[in-house]
Order: sequence, then structure tokens, then C-alpha cells
Amino acid sequence: MSFTRIKRDAAVPGKTAACRAGKPAGPQNRPASSAQSTPSTPSSDGVRLSKRMAELGLCSRREADEWIAKGWVKVDGKVISELGTRIQPSARIEVAGVAKRQQQALLTVLIHKPVGYVSGQAEDGYKPAWMLVTPDRFWQPPGEAPRQAPVKFHGLAPAGRLDIDSTGLLVMTQDGRVAKTLIGEHSEVEKEYLVRVSYAVGGKAVEQGVDKAFPAAKLAMLRHGLSLDGVALRPAKVDWQNGEQLRFILKEGRNRQIRRMCEAVDLKVVGLKRVRISKVALGALPPGKWRLLREGEAF
Repeated sequence: MSFTRIKRDAAVPGKTAACRAGKPAGPQNRPASSAQSTPSTPSSDGVRLSKRMAELGLCSRREADEWIAKGWVKVDGKVISELGTRIQPSARIEVAGVAKRQQQALLTVLIHKPVGYVSGQAEDGYKPAWMLVTPDRFWQPPGEAPRQAPVKFHGLAPAGRLDIDSTGLLVMTQDGRVAKTLIGEHSEVEKEYLVRVSYAVGGKAVEQGVDKAFPAAKLAMLRHGLSLDGVALRPAKVDWQNGEQLRFILKEGRNRQIRRMCEAVDLKVVGLKRVRISKVALGALPPGKWRLLREGEAF
């Protein structure tokens, strides 16, 4: 079994949160190997090996625990098989090639979620968006080389939410690294939305030319100055796209955040569509369809 050496000076982010994107797909049987597993004795100092692997961006902590249990991880030349093992941050970590191949097989899909579907588990009789990920709904951009639709979708989980009344780009993945990038505690990923609004003024709803009736001071509050549930919101980019539509770019995803922001300044959301997450755009993906990430496309 071959191992890939990991550089000690790899970039390490700050405190991270474990990302739960379902159990990884891939082979479950431990491969034959001439290397002998050497259980190590956990100590009270150092950092947990699984946490350190996640910090280095090698995998999610869930994957790390799986790899350790299967003997796919070496630390300073020793195969580690005991969960909870602590190591020094300077330790040399090596990962078996079979683990990297398993990781490369993990699936990430982009869905154009229609109104009426929930992002996570079914609730109140509404269907979950993962039900849209079927071979007959697979879509490929025109002009791209044909690709075969995957057939194994077990363990797909939403990397972020999009409420039932909203439409647009939803990411579902088996890969904990993708989930961490998009919804981890310290995520800095931009999410872009187009939001059609009306404005309540003097007891009447302004539905045309809302940009002319809406005060500049309230637009400034949308950009920075609002709080939800007693917690201040991070600065946002908010601009008019036309007389009735705003563009929001956020770096956080609080529950029904845009709708609640709009309510706070007397705007009513008529329609909300997410069109971009990081560098990945919704583009021409039809409602109710899904596609794979293109070669070289990443968040």
C-alpha cells in the first residue's frame, strides 16, 4: 500500500468545525498491506490526529476517523489505527493512496431547486431536494463533452440551505471538505442572490419603481447595521439591479436571513433566487435539474 507524504508546513486555518456530509462512498474493505498497524498511546498533549488532518485540508474529521481505523494513515512513519490518537502539529502525516482514490470518487452535485422543495429532510409533506437527483434529471451544459450520470447517490447532504419559498443553486455533496468550505464555522464563501421586492410606505405597497421610493438610508442598513436574534449581521453587498430587484451578496447564511433583513426595512420579498456560490454559478441549469461540477470548477 502506497502512502502520500503530507508537507508539515501546509496552511492551517483557525479553529474549525466538523462537517457532516454523510458517509463517504467508496470501498469499505481494508486492502491487503505489508505494513503492520502500530497502535499508539494517546497522550494528553498535542492535537487529535483526525482534527489535525481536517486542519490541513486532507479530509473531514469523519473521513479521518475512517482512514485511521482502516490503517490508511501514518504518522512519522508509523501506521496509526487507534482513534483518539494525539500528535504534535509538526508530525509528518502520510495517507495511503487508496484513501485518496476513495476521496476522489465522492460526489458533489449542483441542483436548481424549485420553489416547494426543502433543502434537508422531508417536512410537513414537502419533498426534499435530494429526490431531484435522479439519472433522468441529469443535465449537461450544451457543447460540453458527454458525461455519464452517476448511479450512486447514497450519503448526499446539503452544504447550505435554501428555504422552501426560494429557488436557485443548491449544493449537495458526499465530500466533507466541500461542506466545510461552504458552511464551516469560518467560511468566507460568497453567496449571491437576486431578490424581487415591493415596498410598504404609507399603508400602500409600491410594486413598480421600488428603487425610487426606497430611502437610501434603509439601503445602507441592508448593507450593514441590522441584527437578527440579537446578533449583528456581517456586512453585505446590496445593490439595485433594476427598479424592483436587488442583488445581495452575503458571507453568512442565517435562517431566512434575506427575508428577515427585508422585513426589517419594510420591504416584502416577492421572489428570491440564489445564482452563485463562490465561483460556481447557476447559469443555464434548468429548474428541477442537476449537474456535476465541471473539470477545474471548485468553490
